[in-house]
Order: sequence, then structure tokens, then C-alpha cells
Amino acid sequence: MIDLYNKFSNEFSVIAGPCVIEDPDMILRIAEKMQKITDNLGINYVFKASFDKANRTSITSFRGPGLEEGLRMLDNVKAKTGLPILTDIHEANQAAPVAEVADILQIPAFLCRQTDLLVAAAKTDKIINIKKAQFLAGYDMVHPAKKVTDSGNDKVMLTERGTLFGYGNLVVDMRNLKDMQEIGFPVVMDVTHSVQRPGGLGGKSGGDSKYAPTLALAAAASGVHSFFFETHEDPSIALADGPNMLAIDELGALLVKLLRVKEAIS
Repeated sequence: MIDLYNKFSNEFSVIAGPCVIEDPDMILRIAEKMQKITDNLGINYVFKASFDKANRTSITSFRGPGLEEGLRMLDNVKAKTGLPILTDIHEANQAAPVAEVADILQIPAFLCRQTDLLVAAAKTDKIINIKKAQFLAGYDMVHPAKKVTDSGNDKVMLTERGTLFGYGNLVVDMRNLKDMQEIGFPVVMDVTHSVQRPGGLGGKSGGDSKYAPTLALAAAASGVHSFFFETHEDPSIALADGPNMLAIDELGALLVKLLRVKEAIS
């Protein structure tokens, strides 16, 4: 686990997968294809999928298979590919069972100030990826990070995913990346959530994935070398976050460009 954390500190790294677990065969196919792409490019890769999307716009929105079944599916991906796993938790009592499977526990942006959730995650001794709330500045993330470190876990990562000023849109201020880097932990750019339009399609969130490459390239040029992408075989039929996702083949081409930017600024 220390080795994985150090890779996010020092190596080009990618967290990617579908927004939510749709079925076990689909997530395994995506994991295997992403593993092949990243292995060919020499990129540190972590598979991501959510067992439950507890913060959907509508009560009728697809949420996923739930904790027990979802963890079985994620464990199957891990067993068959050997990949490290990231998934998010929404309640403190989920931390311990999720830590039995996941290598990285993710704290959703809307919940990054929830003290009990952060403390429970910290006590698993897993890597904790805290997403910056849409209502916080980058430098404010020192406080959620300190809740984790004060609970005895210094394996913290901070993720930028845009700022919400209302009216169903997000804005990425690249200064937040610098401010979070100065806190002293690895910083991840969540590219696809940053082009989301929260609630933009009435009963569900919209987005515009055409902006994702621009944000990714800008973050890479600013010195960020860890990226978070939601990807799918066919985003048009994804059960969550389809409008802001990148198709796997499109993502593979973008990773090549990001590596070139990294090399250019090294």
C-alpha cells in the first residue's frame, strides 16, 4: 500500500472506470481493457467503480448493486486482474467492510467535511482520497486532510473536481491544484466530474465531455501527474454520468497526449 501511495506521489497515475457498477461482466471488461492500455504506456493504474451512488439527483436514479454485492464484484475484478481498487464510501459504517477489498477509500466531494466519515476511513489505514467539495477553495482542503492525519493515517490524496457557483455548472480554477499541492499530499485532477452539469438534465446530472481533454491537458501542464476519469464502453448508454464520461478508446488517445505534456515540462 505504501508503494501504491508513493506512485501517486512520484509517477504518472490514472484512476479510471465506470461511474457505477452496472454488471460484473462490464466492469471486468473495462478493467482489463484499461489495464492493457496503461500497461502499454507504463502508467500506474487503479480501477474505480462505485457500488452505490448515494447522492444521485433523483430518488429514481440508478444507484448500483449496493455494498455487499458490489464488493463481491470489485473483489472479482481484483482477483482476476491484480489491479488495485478505488471505491467511495458514504457512511462511516461502510469504511471497514470496504477496506477489506479496496486499496483506496474515496470520500465524495459533498461529504469531505463529514468528520465521522473521515475518521472511520482513516482508521482502516488504507489510502484515503478526499475529493474537494464544490463549495471549498483548494487551500481549505487542509482541514479534511488534517482530520485524517490526526486520526493516525498520513496516506492522503486530494482531488480537484471543480467549483459550483450555482446554475448547474462547474468551473475549474487551476490555482486550486497549486494550493492543494502546497498542503503536501498527492493531488489528483478529476477530469470528467469537472465537466459535469449537476442536475443539468432535470432529474439527473448532465455534462459535456468535449471539454475533458482541455482540462486534462491544462492540469498536466500545471504539473499534475495523477488523473481521475470515468470511462465506459459506450457512454451514451451508461446508467450514470454518461454525458461527462470518455469512451475507453478516446481515453487511451488522451493518455498518450498527457504523457507528452509531462515529458515536455520535466
